[in-house]
Amino acid sequence: MRYRHFLLIAFFLLLNGCMTQAPIKTVPEVNLKQFMGSWFVIGHIPTFIEKNAFNAIESYQLNEDGTIATTFTFNEGSLSGPIKTYYPKGFVVKDSGNALWGMQFIWPIKAQYKITYLDQDYQNTIIARDDRDYVWIMSRQKRIDQDTLKILVKKIEDDGYDIKKIRWIEHSN
Repeated sequence: MRYRHFLLIAFFLLLNGCMTQAPIKTVPEVNLKQFMGSWFVIGHIPTFIEKNAFNAIESYQLNEDGTIATTFTFNEGSLSGPIKTYYPKGFVVKDSGNALWGMQFIWPIKAQYKITYLDQDYQNTIIARDDRDYVWIMSRQKRIDQDTLKILVKKIEDDGYDIKKIRWIEHSN
C-alpha cells in the first residue's frame, strides 16, 4: 500500500516537473517596413555576448528575399569600451503576422525571437522567448519615460520573467 502511495506521489511530481509555461503571445501583426530601422536596447536579460553591453543598438533592414539583415552593435564593458558588432539574419515565420522570427547568429541554428509588445507608433517594443531566458526592451529613443517603462516591465513580469534579472543599459548622451 505504501509503495502505491509512493508511486502516485512520484508520478505527480514527475508530471509537475514536465509541465512548461504557456507560450508567450506575440502581437497580432507587425508591419515589417515600419519595424525596420534602429532600436536602442534599453534593458534586457542578456545573452552571454551582450552581458557587458553599453550603447547597444539593434538595426534591421528588410532584404528583397524577405529575410532581415540585422546589425547589433555595442560598446563592450563601458560607454567608451571597444565596439562589438554582430550580423545575425532574421527569418520571419510564415503565418505569424510577422511577429515571430528565427534569428540566426550561426548556421543552421535559429533562435526564437517573438515581438510580444509593440506600441501603435512603433516607438517601443519587447522581444521575448518562450524559454524566458532572454528578453529585450527596445525603443527608438535612448531613454523611455518612467510610466512607459513601468508598463513594459509589468508586461515582462506578467509573461513569466524574473524582472530582477533585467540589466539596464547605459547610452552615451
